[in-house]
Amino acid sequence: MPPFEGDAARFAGRAPPANVSLPGAFRTIAVPKGAGLFWRKLGAFAGPGYLVAVGYMDPGNWATDLAGGSAFGYTLLSVILLSNLMAIVLQALSAKLGIVTGLDLAQACRAHYPPPVRMALWLLCELAIIACDLAEVIGTAIALNLLFGMPLVAGVIVTAADVLLILALQRRGFRQLEAFIVALLLVIAGCFAVELAWAQPSLSALGKGLIPSPEIVTNPAMLYIAIGILGATVMPHNLYLHSSIVQTRAFERTESGKREAVKLATIDSTVALGLALFINAAILILAASTFHRSGQTQVAEIGDAFALLAPTLGVGLASTLFAVALLASGQNSTITGTLAGQIVMEGFLDLRLPHWLRRIVTRGLAIIPAVIVAALYGESGTAKLLVLSQVVLSLQLPFAVVPLVRFTSDRAIMGGFANSGWLRAAAILITLTVIGLNSVLLFQVFGG
Repeated sequence: MPPFEGDAARFAGRAPPANVSLPGAFRTIAVPKGAGLFWRKLGAFAGPGYLVAVGYMDPGNWATDLAGGSAFGYTLLSVILLSNLMAIVLQALSAKLGIVTGLDLAQACRAHYPPPVRMALWLLCELAIIACDLAEVIGTAIALNLLFGMPLVAGVIVTAADVLLILALQRRGFRQLEAFIVALLLVIAGCFAVELAWAQPSLSALGKGLIPSPEIVTNPAMLYIAIGILGATVMPHNLYLHSSIVQTRAFERTESGKREAVKLATIDSTVALGLALFINAAILILAASTFHRSGQTQVAEIGDAFALLAPTLGVGLASTLFAVALLASGQNSTITGTLAGQIVMEGFLDLRLPHWLRRIVTRGLAIIPAVIVAALYGESGTAKLLVLSQVVLSLQLPFAVVPLVRFTSDRAIMGGFANSGWLRAAAILITLTVIGLNSVLLFQVFGG
């Protein structure tokens, strides 16, 4: 049990305990107390789910969804749906862990694993964050290139300046940061709603694509993209992020208060991930209904999609809306990636760095390979690097999912909040599915 049990008022006028997750925002958002206030309480809890949802529609998703839609039509739509359902379950478990124990996933790993194991988990998680940040860097640079003609190398370097935006948002408070995230999400959703109206996808083919096909596993090219979609959809660092940011809410620390908080946080994340499902599916549907349908099955690069959308749809504004949504996506992912990096480092190592230093280190590790690839290979190289970064994320995913399922199923840790039989079975099935798909991919890559 963590060393804090009071409500938000307990920390009024002074700093919270040093060992809490995200101490600058810990329990800073009030939750109404009393019966009959469900909608007001839900409004107070709305926010963390949308920060988590950002990671499920970052620029890495664009590359994999475009490649999957143009090459295979609607077939991989079932992978997006199943991945989203898996994400809903895993994020609900992540929120429950944070609410019930008062520990984020990284802190729980530090508390329950020996030093060699937690150091290995930390290094793997840092690798995943770098891969995610790499996708954000490349996606933002491509958007700047498409909208303003900025060279890719210059665009990659400019992304380093987003640390100023993040710092400004963090100073204004966590609620304002959430509002900014939601605003950009609505921009992205609005852009794709208009795009789909222009594309007029086949509803029958769309429905068929929601049914899983055996070819997804037997076709190596399709499996590679499917694993990329999985890695881009179920983001390992989001499991650490969610278990931390739910603790920004000042819910009552009683058993009934925690139970209500778990319910409200689950609703928040489920609704937010429904929006992520729409956006992910919209990208693949757009590629399938425009490029695949017209025989352009090799459109795997964002720049190509930008150039071909307007002439294929016959609407000049189509390409511009596509690039605007991409830029909003990159900026959103940058903010949540920063928070996740801070949570992971502080949780695993109990090492607290200034936000600006942490961001510069993470962004620098992503910028270096992106600059090299952009300079040597141009847009085609960055597109391949974008898809590869999502596969790296997917390969790291089991090392975040296994501890999460273990902790939330352990009655010694969770008490009466431990996963029920059916939920434990579902979580284990999801874990085995992730490990199985990654094993098949590794066998095909290294086995030739």
